[in-house]
Amino acid sequence: MNWEQPRVYAVQHKDETVRVTSRSGGVFTALSDLVLENGGIIYGCILDDHFQAIHVRAGNMDTRNKMRGSKYIQSKLGDTYKNIRNDLLASRKVLFSGTSCQVAGLKQYLGEECEKLLCVDIVCHGVPSPVVWKKYLKWQETKTGEMVTEVDFRNKRDYGWRAHVETLSLSNGKCLSSNVFTKIFYGHAALRPCCYECPFKSIMHPGDITIADYWGIEKAAPDFDDNKGVSLVLVNNNKGMAAFESSKDRLRWQETRIEDSMQSPLKFPFPEPEWRVQFWKDFKVKDFSYIARKYGCLLYTSD
Repeated sequence: MNWEQPRVYAVQHKDETVRVTSRSGGVFTALSDLVLENGGIIYGCILDDHFQAIHVRAGNMDTRNKMRGSKYIQSKLGDTYKNIRNDLLASRKVLFSGTSCQVAGLKQYLGEECEKLLCVDIVCHGVPSPVVWKKYLKWQETKTGEMVTEVDFRNKRDYGWRAHVETLSLSNGKCLSSNVFTKIFYGHAALRPCCYECPFKSIMHPGDITIADYWGIEKAAPDFDDNKGVSLVLVNNNKGMAAFESSKDRLRWQETRIEDSMQSPLKFPFPEPEWRVQFWKDFKVKDFSYIARKYGCLLYTSD
């Protein structure tokens, strides 16, 4: 059972290589390493060969490492819930990472608390339709005349943790860094309708541990503010605390105040923008160049 209020921490992985390849501070790697080292299984989101977000099962670090980093599109769960149940019935330890609604769905599917299951949910801004992402990629490929070979939704290595710049690697060996999809995402018009009424936009979450970027770290724990990434960690119950305690030797951490950690998705769902209907009308009939100019500001660089 979750506590009435979570314990709050600023967290960074001690291994700088882990932190630079992670979305924020690398806490997911620390938690999942512990499960893997004890013969457990990790379920999380990766990008497949077509750059679509899917949940997969990982019994090794190579596959788990593909789960690092941001994916600002809705993931396909497939048989994930069924496979987790089978692993639990086989007495395997399991870590599931996903959005709060995915964690809540898993718990409802299982129907009971499972001691060997650790749920780590992600503070979610909202998920845009995958069709927008697919059309964006096709537009970039048509415009450049090259195939996209790799995607980084948030290029922390080149632009720093605070910047939200997507970088596409191309088949000619060059890279293209753009704000177009980022601007569409933060405009909120492409989000799923249910995201505007999300019941998990608060400090209360269904996961045992909730993780996010620690926006506001400059106030909450200034010593962690190096623009290389900091995880906000909400520990929600005794199981989550046990897992966090077991991972602390891999982490640099400091307990902080929830009052200094209240980013927007911890307060309320983002409202449906008044231009959402027009966005989808335009999306259905206009070339994506029009969408990029009107809703994505058409900002990009290449090298």
